[in-house]
Amino acid sequence: MSSTLASLAPASPQPLITFYDLATGERVELSGITLGNWVAKATNYLTEELEIEAGARLRLGLPAHWLRPVWALAAWTAGAVVTDQPADIAVVGPDLDADEPIRLAASLRPLGARFADRPEGFIDIAEVVPPQPDLLLTIDSPGPDDLAVDLDGTRRSHAEVLQSAPDGRRLLLDTPALGEEIDALVAACLSAGSLVITVGGGDEDRARIAAQENAELP
Repeated sequence: MSSTLASLAPASPQPLITFYDLATGERVELSGITLGNWVAKATNYLTEELEIEAGARLRLGLPAHWLRPVWALAAWTAGAVVTDQPADIAVVGPDLDADEPIRLAASLRPLGARFADRPEGFIDIAEVVPPQPDLLLTIDSPGPDDLAVDLDGTRRSHAEVLQSAPDGRRLLLDTPALGEEIDALVAACLSAGSLVITVGGGDEDRARIAAQENAELP
């Protein structure tokens, strides 16, 4: 079992994250391998381009979306702390709500597309992350006792987050809060589980998606 949250995504061809925007009909599926490739690209950008140091704080201000697990895992792999408080780096969506010294933003358009017009004062994730290598370059791996999350006033180390009980189910989460998603993501990675994340729509839509994806509702 992993001793830290770095490189946690299993190298599996099986679906790990499936994302539905029920308002637009967008569906994105990431296998463990694909998620790991995205995590490597984001980590390489953080460590090679931004040259962040271990213990840097990353405010993960993205809404529920397939990119959010990517950036949580990338932050941990780079030795950064995922937080909802003001930080060194912000990763946000098209609301562009950030005052941090380094501000990354995702348009959340389908297929990970760039902003139509580059937002002033922000780095467009879709411009800088996809060109990165999808294998990890040299990193200083965090230790089990290093801080991993600082959310909702609660601070937890890598070892403490890893205490989440492994969960091998395929679980549907509707617009999960960041802390809920993190625990479910870690539990799924630890035991070949998977997540279906939905946003928008109503109860009938979610019931349909759960049946279609053979997923359980909490």
